[in-house]
Amino acid sequence: MNVQEQIKKYITSQPEPKRSDMQALHLLILQMLPECKLWFLDGKNSENKTVSNPNIGYGLQTIKYADGKTREFYQIGMCANKTGISVYILGIKDKKYLAQTYGKKLGKASVTGYCIKFKTLKDINIDILQAAIRYRVEQEL
Repeated sequence: MNVQEQIKKYITSQPEPKRSDMQALHLLILQMLPECKLWFLDGKNSENKTVSNPNIGYGLQTIKYADGKTREFYQIGMCANKTGISVYILGIKDKKYLAQTYGKKLGKASVTGYCIKFKTLKDINIDILQAAIRYRVEQEL
């Protein structure tokens, strides 16, 4: 199964209205980042044990560790959680930036250093979410 098939299967496995919201958000991100690398992580470690929610990734960044090793990973992520949807904006060095810049304008969402969590798309300002995503993919780190 290729990445697009895994993503489709994951999104369609969600209950409504989460399924429709995730599909809309997926299409929105693809419109914003039409050439991006797509990722699908099933949430399982090398022993096939579930360690996180499955997630969809968009874009590409190289993470450099203190020991000098590097790893490629996505810039923007999305996953279903128990109460709604989480959007991950990874690679922003200032962990207060998302909450300070977009938190109050987003609507009914909780914002941490890299995660925007909300129940449904109608609860948030989509334009502000797009601005946060655009900020991340346009910055050179």
